Amino acid sequence: MWLSREDPITPMQLLKMVYISHGWMLGLHSRPLFAEQVEAWQYGPVVASVYHRYKKFGSKFITDCPQHQPIEFDGRERKVMEQVWNAYHTYTGVQLSALTHQKGSPWDLTKRAMHGSLGVISNDLIEDHYRRLSHRTPQVASTASA
Repeated sequence: MWLSREDPITPMQLLKMVYISHGWMLGLHSRPLFAEQVEAWQYGPVVASVYHRYKKFGSKFITDCPQHQPIEFDGRERKVMEQVWNAYHTYTGVQLSALTHQKGSPWDLTKRAMHGSLGVISNDLIEDHYRRLSHRTPQVASTASA
C-alpha cells in the first residue's frame, strides 16, 4: 500500500489501514510493520504520528501524499500491505472503524482494561487477534503470508 493521488483515502481510512496492516504483519509473520506503538484512543486504534500528519484533512481525501516512502519496507511487508489494500480498500472509514472496534478486538480489550482511558495496545494482543483471524480470513492470510 502506498498512497497516491489515484487512490483517494481519508485520514480515518488511512489510520485503520495502517493498523490493520500492522496487525496482519504481526499475525502472519510475528513481527511488527513499524516500531511506533499503537494507542487505544476513544474512537479506535491510532498510530499517533499518522494521525497528526493527516488530521488537517478531517473527513476529506488526503491530497498531499509523500513523494517517497518514509520507511523502507521489505518484500514481505509490501506484500502484506498490498493484500490488506486489496481486501479492504473499498471499505469506508466507518466500516473499517467498525471492524477495529468489535467486541474482543485488541482496541476493545485495551479500553476495557484501562477503564476507558487511553493506553497502548500491546503488539502481543494485536498479534494474537490477527493470528486467530488468519484462520477465518483466508483471502488476506494466504496471499500475504507467501
